[in-house]
Parts: sequence; C-alpha cells; structure tokens
Amino acid sequence: MLQPGFHGLQAVIISLCICCGSLLADESDAGVKTPNIVLIMADDLGWKDLHCYGNDRLDTPNIDRLARQGLLFTDAYSAAAVCTPTRAALMTGESPARLNITNHAAGHPPKFQKPGTNLITPIWLRHLPLERVTLAEQLKQAGYATGFVGKWHLSHRSRSESGSDPKVPSEEDLRPQHQGFDVNIGGCNYGGPPSYFSPYRIPNLNGKADGEYLPDRSADECIDFIKGTRADGDRPFFLCWWNYSVHYPFQAPADLVAKYEKRKGPGIENPTYAAMIEGMDASIGKLLKSIEQQGLDEDTIVIFTSDNGPFAANVKPLRGEKGHLYEGGIRVPLIVRWPGHVEPATRTAMPVITMDVHATILEATHLKSDPSNTPDGISLLPLLRNESELKRESIYFHYPNYAFHKGNRLASAIRTGDYKLLWFYDDDSVELYDLKKDISESQNIADEMPEKTRQLREKLEAWLKNTNASRPVRAN
Repeated sequence: MLQPGFHGLQAVIISLCICCGSLLADESDAGVKTPNIVLIMADDLGWKDLHCYGNDRLDTPNIDRLARQGLLFTDAYSAAAVCTPTRAALMTGESPARLNITNHAAGHPPKFQKPGTNLITPIWLRHLPLERVTLAEQLKQAGYATGFVGKWHLSHRSRSESGSDPKVPSEEDLRPQHQGFDVNIGGCNYGGPPSYFSPYRIPNLNGKADGEYLPDRSADECIDFIKGTRADGDRPFFLCWWNYSVHYPFQAPADLVAKYEKRKGPGIENPTYAAMIEGMDASIGKLLKSIEQQGLDEDTIVIFTSDNGPFAANVKPLRGEKGHLYEGGIRVPLIVRWPGHVEPATRTAMPVITMDVHATILEATHLKSDPSNTPDGISLLPLLRNESELKRESIYFHYPNYAFHKGNRLASAIRTGDYKLLWFYDDDSVELYDLKKDISESQNIADEMPEKTRQLREKLEAWLKNTNASRPVRAN
C-alpha cells in the first residue's frame, strides 16, 4: 500500500519542486529536453545470473529484451564487493575508499579482529551523511520528480550512535526522503526483507494482501510513481528502483520454484534462487511495459545493474563471491537502453564501474558534479553513443573489512587493461592476473611479470593515498 495520502502529498511536493527547482545546466544546454531516468539495481545478482549473460538455463526474457534494445557491458564492476559502499558510491559519485564507507551496514563492530588473525579493521562510516549531496538532490533541484522504491541500506544508526541528542540524525532521518527523494517506498536500513511475501514487515511498505510477492508490489509502486508525475506534462522523472531481490531470504512463488526444481543442475544449483531471478525479471518487465504503454520509452534512459556479486550461488567461470575482490565478488551485469542514443543489441568489453553510472546520469541530464563531491567516475555517454572510447587507464577497489561471512582476505585491487592486481594486507602479498587469458583468476603471474606487478602496485598505492583510504592495522 502507498503511504496514506500519497497522491495528494505527491501533488503538493511536485508543485513545490516545480516552483523552486532550478536547472543547473550550462547555458548551451538551455531548452534541451532532459531524459527520464530509470535506475534499476538488483541486490546480490551475479554476473552469470541472467540468460543474456550466458546462463541459458535461466529464463530472463525481459532483461534479455532490454539488452537487445541497448548496450550490454561484459566487464562492468560494482564499486565494492558488498552492498552499502556500492550504493553510497552510486549516490555520490565517489569511491567507497574516499567516502570511507567500505563495508556493509551494520557490519562488524569497530576495530573488529577476526579470530586467528592479527589484523584489526579500520573505523568506517555506516551511513550516508545528510550533508553529502546525492544524485537525487541534484536532479530534484534541477526540476526532476524523484522516487525511490526498494532497498536503501544507507541509513544505519545504532541506538548508541543516535542517542537522545536531537541534533544527531536517527535512522529515520537518514532515509531516502531526506536525501533528495520526493517519494520513498520501502527504503530504510534493512539489508534484506524479513519476508518476500506480504506481510513484509518493511517500514513504508504495507502489504495490500497476504501472500503478495514483493517484486510484483515494487513494480506497481514504480508504475504508480511514474503515472503520478505525468500530471505535470513534460516534467522529467528519476526513478531509483533498488530491488530487494535477489538477497536472502531465498523465497519465490511456488510455481517458479517447481519449474527450476526440474532444471536443477549446473547453473541451477539453488532452484529457489533461480526462481527469484525470474520473479524479479517478470516484475521489471511489468515496469518496462508500462513505460512503453505511456509512450515514454523514447525519452527514458533505463539502466540495469547489480550492487555486487552473489552469495552461495554459482559464479563459474569466475572466482570468489560476494565479499571478495576476485571477479565473482565485483563483476556485475550492466545494461543501458536509450533509444536514439544507444545502438541496439551492442556489447562492449570496456571496464567500467559504479561511479561511472553517476557521472553518466549527470551528463545526460546536463548537470555537473556537485562541488562538494570528488568525481571518481567518468561519463559513459561517448561510449554509449559510440563516439569514442573511455579515456581512463585504471579502476580501483578497496575492501579493508571482513564481510559478514568473514571468509575474505582484506585487500585492495586495481585493473589496468586486461591486468588485475590484488594486494592482500594479511601478508603483504600480491597476485596478478591476465583477465583476457584467465578470467577465472587461476594463474597468478606476479612472479613472471615483476615489472608489471611493480607498476600496478605503485599505481594502487598512489590511489589509496590520494583517496585517504583507511587501512587495517596489525594488533600488537
């Protein structure tokens, strides 16, 4: 159910935004129509978890169709191996290292030390501060209607952190409606839903009927938001749909689970997980169909991606999983559709990262990065329009924390061209891989290529210094 008085409240908000919104474009962009933006981010969806990415045992017809209508990135990366840092990077355009939001909220306690190791994790920020200027705030100021549906996970505050001081924001104060979104449906500090079936027990999202499936309901909320903005004619909208799917708990409609029970085997190790993927795909199809029926598809950029790799799912041929800086933890799907700007049914192996999505949306809407943010991404528009390659040598990763499973090694990483170097903090060792020849990261060639290893490590250390990245320390 929408929040009480949603449509009336939305109308008031939209009217106020129209009156006070100011377009932050260059003068040369005056009068240029700005596109609608639909940013869909799945949760814990792996690189191989879609039919269009090579898993022919999964049925994902709607995302496959999106790929046929746009550009599919084969070498896209999440900003981090876990969710909260990636989400913060998408909202601000800054890397998790620079933000010092390097682990999932709530994560382990400060100065956590894994038993049997001598490394103590650094202090890191567990929420997105209100003073940070978000993508939604910039678009709202530029006159966009802004809506959020799904998983936020950027508002964690413990009781000890919030206390009774009214000047200290509570968890509720850090939710999407206080970070630039006119509408917030379901966004809070939850990392996963208590249930995918109503009653969901999620703040700001009451079930309409028991047994209702969360992806279907979320799609309906997205459709309602877009229809609500149409009362303003040509006013553009920014819809951020961050799916709770396919995060634990693994729950899906019985008919879909039964379907994949019959397909169980390589690529379908967990039938319920596979059913969740198809269920999410169906909900995305419902939204895309509504956009087309409203005649908005030509004026709308649709971006689909994931926040990190999967957990307890098949990642082959990649190595690692969620929480690891190997490819299985950070390589994710990314598809962009923009009719008239992006050539249909195209692919690129250009390495890109979450912060690039932030930069791309800003340029597509004729905005510049807020002066308070340090851009760590570059716009993909020249690549999307097939005008030029990206002018960037390297992308970087920093994960100085233990994931919830505690199975990862604390590390930083760099990818330059086809080469990827990982630097581990527990023993100061490095691993070097040629991803073009060894996507499974099975052959460490650091000893075979000492000069390349030295160069990449020096570049990585310089980046860590530039971003003031926090690092683990050794216990006495």
